[in-house]
Amino acid sequence: MRKFSLVVASAFLMFTGSIMAHGTETKTADPSTLSTQIAKMLSENNFLESNTDLTAQVRFTLNNEGQIVVLSVKSENEVMVGFVKSRLNYQKVEVTKVEEGKIYTVPVRIAV
Repeated sequence: MRKFSLVVASAFLMFTGSIMAHGTETKTADPSTLSTQIAKMLSENNFLESNTDLTAQVRFTLNNEGQIVVLSVKSENEVMVGFVKSRLNYQKVEVTKVEEGKIYTVPVRIAV
């Protein structure tokens, strides 16, 4: 009986130790929150109605100050490329923990 109680006690300690080892996850930059913030930054534009449905793929990273650093913008419209770069590059975003160096890709569509 004594051995059985020692086995149960050691199993309990191993179980609680493994739970504590995993700890709580830290929250990293949430792409959906970043997408919302990016949409807000790009919402006011002066594109003409002739430039309807402009699209781009934006690749960016976040620096240690929580700023967007645009790496590339792929679009068929050069005006769109310049607009996205000027509106997003080095703009501060609200994130709880910045994962410096992680590359994000966000599709952007501007419909006038």
